[in-house]
Amino acid sequence: MAEEAVKTDAAEPRKLSKRALKQERMKDLSTGERRYLLRLALQKRIWKVFRFVILFGLGFVIMYPLIYMISCAFREKADMSDPTVMWIPRHYTFDVITETLDAMDYWETLGTTLLLNIGCSLFQVISCAVTGYGFARFKFRGKKLLFGIVIMMILVPHQVISLPLYTQFRYFGIKGLFSLNLIDTKLTMYLPAMTANGIRAGLMILIFRQFFKGMPRELEDAAYIDGCGPFMTFVRVMVPNAASAFLTVFLFSVVWYWNDYYVSSTFFTNTKTIAIMLSNLDNELKATLFDDPTVQISDREQIVWKEAGCLLSIAPVLLMYVFLQKHFTEGIERSGIVG
Repeated sequence: MAEEAVKTDAAEPRKLSKRALKQERMKDLSTGERRYLLRLALQKRIWKVFRFVILFGLGFVIMYPLIYMISCAFREKADMSDPTVMWIPRHYTFDVITETLDAMDYWETLGTTLLLNIGCSLFQVISCAVTGYGFARFKFRGKKLLFGIVIMMILVPHQVISLPLYTQFRYFGIKGLFSLNLIDTKLTMYLPAMTANGIRAGLMILIFRQFFKGMPRELEDAAYIDGCGPFMTFVRVMVPNAASAFLTVFLFSVVWYWNDYYVSSTFFTNTKTIAIMLSNLDNELKATLFDDPTVQISDREQIVWKEAGCLLSIAPVLLMYVFLQKHFTEGIERSGIVG
């Protein structure tokens, strides 16, 4: 039995490590082949280092404003005049955040902004989806002309039509029958969103058109055979299959409405949004903290409040992106924006 065990052990090949196997294979190669493999391995290592440096540098450039914003928002204003303080504050404090919250009337302004943004985004997603589906699936007279107008909505800046829009909402109605003043009401934002004419609506129509155009027509044919009309086909078949496109457009719409200052400041005088309060933060700070609109504050000391205001303004959008990042990325890949 012992002799058989010795024979069995001798018959089994000895397991070598990866490094030993590599050395064994290198013995069978010529000198030129060895040099080629060494150059190849060296190139791979250099490329890894180079790629890390490039990605780290790009990441730092992208994250630099956010890092600096967080650093300034939690330091005392005296640290801004201290040349030894660069990134890490010498004196940590939450007073700057608290003072900025009070100056911006943050919680009330946040509620108004969310109500306005989410409502406009929902209306805009629905109207742009219906419009994009019409351009993707139906043939009608003047289709190319109307789609050209949609492209012009992307190219022409909103400032060009702001004055006609202001006049329209100031004297909204039918001449000789009735006239309403819609300025400083949420209808100035809701009505364009309901009619697929809101902020960046042309791009959203294009996204939906490209997405619906790429879906197989067999789905619609099967729905027509089952007795669905065009509207029910859109609701029951196309909408469930376009969930990623709907989410992508909704997130885009929320971000653009959230960051909008020009349109909201044109139509609103008393209604407060995050963007409007952030732009007026200097005056609000003087009135709230110092009770004197004419008080002079040095530019370096103002930075802590301004950075705190910027951090508070982007915090809800960052949280939304953190939780919906996966679905947002998938929606962009499938909606025709890339590829």
